[in-house]
Amino acid sequence: MKKEKKKINEEKNTKEESNSYYLPIGMCLGISIGTAIGAATKNMSLWLPVGLSIGLCLGVAFSSGEDANDKK
Repeated sequence: MKKEKKKINEEKNTKEESNSYYLPIGMCLGISIGTAIGAATKNMSLWLPVGLSIGLCLGVAFSSGEDANDKK
C-alpha cells in the first residue's frame, strides 16, 4: 500500500515539473517577439503585452501537448 502511494506521489511531482517547464520558455519567446514587433512599429506599449499573452498561450499549448503524449 505504501509503495503504491509513493509511486502516485512521484508521478504527480514529475507531472507538475513538466507543466511548469514550457511556460517560462513561452513567456520569453513572447516577450522577444513582442519587443521586436513593438520596436519595428514604434508601438512598444501595445506589442509587449500582446507578445507576452501569445507566449503564455504557446507555453500552455506546448505543456499540454506533452501531457497528451505521456498518457499514451
